[in-house]
This record gives sequence, structure tokens and C-alpha cells, in this order.
Amino acid sequence: MTAQTSRPRPAGPGAADRRREVLAATNAVVTVVDPPLPHAAEGPLAGLRVGLKDNIDTAGVRTTCGSAHFADRVPEDDAEVVTRLVDAGAQVVAKTNLSEFAVGLTSQNSAAGPCRNPWDLARIPGGSSGGSAAAVAAGLVDVAVGTDTGGSVRVPAAACGVTGLRPGGSVVPQAGTFPVCELVDAVGPIARDVQLVARTFAVLAGRPVREPVPAPPTRIGLPAHWYGEIDAGVEQVVAAAAQVFADGGAELVPVEVPGICSAQDVLYTIVYAGMADLHEARLAAPYLFHPDTLARVRVGTRVTEGDRAEALEARAEFQRGLDEVFAGVDVLLTPTLPVDVPLATTDDDVLALTRRLALLTAPWSLHAGPTLALPVGRHPVSGMPVGAQLTAPAGGEDRLLDAGAWFQQRTPWHAQRPPCAVD
Repeated sequence: MTAQTSRPRPAGPGAADRRREVLAATNAVVTVVDPPLPHAAEGPLAGLRVGLKDNIDTAGVRTTCGSAHFADRVPEDDAEVVTRLVDAGAQVVAKTNLSEFAVGLTSQNSAAGPCRNPWDLARIPGGSSGGSAAAVAAGLVDVAVGTDTGGSVRVPAAACGVTGLRPGGSVVPQAGTFPVCELVDAVGPIARDVQLVARTFAVLAGRPVREPVPAPPTRIGLPAHWYGEIDAGVEQVVAAAAQVFADGGAELVPVEVPGICSAQDVLYTIVYAGMADLHEARLAAPYLFHPDTLARVRVGTRVTEGDRAEALEARAEFQRGLDEVFAGVDVLLTPTLPVDVPLATTDDDVLALTRRLALLTAPWSLHAGPTLALPVGRHPVSGMPVGAQLTAPAGGEDRLLDAGAWFQQRTPWHAQRPPCAVD
């Protein structure tokens, strides 16, 4: 499966050739939509080029979910978020690459071929919305829409040095988006900066557009559990980002989050069980799955109803504990990825690697509130982007966007472009 041969019209001499080079090098796009989907002439997103993760339905344009199972699938209707985007003037120009069925955090198991990171083509872009983040970082689109189950917006945002929002709960409708596990899935925007993320989020959520009002949080909670497991370079960069907030007047408060150490196992029990239910019929044709995806789906078939019920109760307990934590702080701050961005040629067990990459994102997927992923620096060894995430109580999207806008007024990381990018 490769991108269609037609291209958006170039902005100037040589632009078309460069775009082709970047498309081929990153493999961030499954299908180029040219001309763009019909859209309003005016609106808050007028003139912006948008990429959609290829598990988001587009009427008359194939939506593959990165799988041979859906190689020729062409939906009859747009997903609800697509309708909102085009009504706001957005030009949908691309369907972006992803982990197969949005399963996994590397974007190397797509039937469209592996996606690569525009900062270093030898490295993964994160996943499962890897093509969405890579396309934004490479300048192929202005904004992209991804989905997030255990970190699938936040991990690629961190790996590709861009900004991504996982909204809380069912703030953004999932209708017409192929799920991983509807109980924890969220649809969210990815862009270079908070301003554009905020504008796109408002459209996706069906809200009036609100420009962020830059302001640091008053009290920032720093969960103390993981720091022995975090790469020293990542820890150094995120500590410097926390200090930016402290220098702006925020109080940094060490906090204990009840249940945080078991949260990832709780999430995976819920998600894998949901995946097994969703793909039960497709298991009759296992050869159409990528082996990595198939392994995860088969893990889900071993989850019992008792396991699932226990996990759902643990999720409710975790949410109650977070409510108590948020009584004392405005937001929580952690790294997004606990490690440097991995090479695409890693020999690590893919399930173990996914667990490692999701160590810091998975817990907040159990939370009813939002999380914002921000680029906060560069790794001192590799030079790759490093991300941090801010998490707020339910309904706290504006709080996060205000804090993120304040941070980006004072730091350069969101404005930097990778070597493999459209000029």
C-alpha cells in the first residue's frame, strides 16, 4: 500500500519534488487526498491542511486502519469529527500512517509499511498515531487528528517534537472512528504549537474557538514513583522544563498517586479484552494481521470476565484517588516517554517495548480528564526531541492549553523543524 501519485499543488519551484522526497522518506501518509475533501470556504480552520489518522472514516476515500484486512475499505460516510473539520474550513489532504488497527506505539506494523521519524529516519515516530505526528513535524500538514488509547497521540507527539492533546472522556465524538477500546479511546489534535491544537480541539469538540490565555499553573504535582526507571537524559530535560514553570511562579509539589504502579496493567487488561472482542471474527484470517498485532489480540483472548471486572473496579478506584490528588494541585507533570526515541531496528520484544514506551502515558488513559503533551527539549546524547505531559482534572482542557501556551512563549522547542521536512 503506497501513497497515491497525485500531490497537493506545490507552493513554489521545487516544492513538489521536496514534498515527494519527504513523503517517501517518512512514509507518514497512506493516501494523499487531492483535491481535498469538500470544505467550507470560511471558518476557524480555513486554509489549514489537515491529516487524518487512517482509522478515521472519510466518505469515498479509503480508510485502511493500516491493515490488510481493510486494504480496500472505502466508507460511505464521514466520521463526525471529519464533518466538523470540513465545516470549519479545514482542507483534509492526507490519511496518515498508523500502527495496524491503532495497536502499538511504534508505527512499524502497518500494512502500508513502517513510518519513520523526520528527526532521524533510523528511529520510530512513536505510535499509534505515528504518521499524524510525523506529517506535522515534517510540514506535510498543518495539523493532524489522531486517536489515543494508551498514549497514541502523546507518544508520537513526544517522539516527533510536536504538541498533542488527549481530551478527557467523551469530549470529542468517536462516531466513525475505528476503535481499539471505546472505554478508553480518545480523539485528539496534533500540531506544532498549543495555539493550533487549541483551535482544532474546539472544532473537534463542537465548542466556540477560544484562544489560550497564557498562564502557568499555581501548583504542579510531580509524581515520585518512576524516576529510577527514566533515562537520565530525559529526566534532565524534563526537570529543566519543570524549572521553567517554577521560575514563572509555579510551586512544584511532590505527590503520591494511589495505584499508579499498577495502572498500566489495569489499562492493558481492559484494552486487550476489548481488542479481542472487536477482532474476534477477524481471527479466522490471522495471516492478514501483522504478527505484532496478532500477538496483542491473542493476549486479549486470555482475559477472563473476572479479570475485566476487577480491572474496571481498579480503574474506578484510581480515578477516585486522582480526584484526591487534584484537590491539592492544579496539574500533574511527568515525562511523556521514559526513554530516548528508539531505533526502528531494535531487537527488543515488541510487547515489552510497548510497555516501556507507555509507562508514563498509560495511567492517564484511566483518568477521566485530559493530558497535553509538549516538546520540552532535546536529548543530551541523541539530540532527539524530549516531551513532557501535563494532566488536569476532568474538564481541564483550557487549564492545560493556557499552561502550555505560557510555556511555549518562553521556550523554542515547538518552533524547531527536523532535517527531513518540507521547506
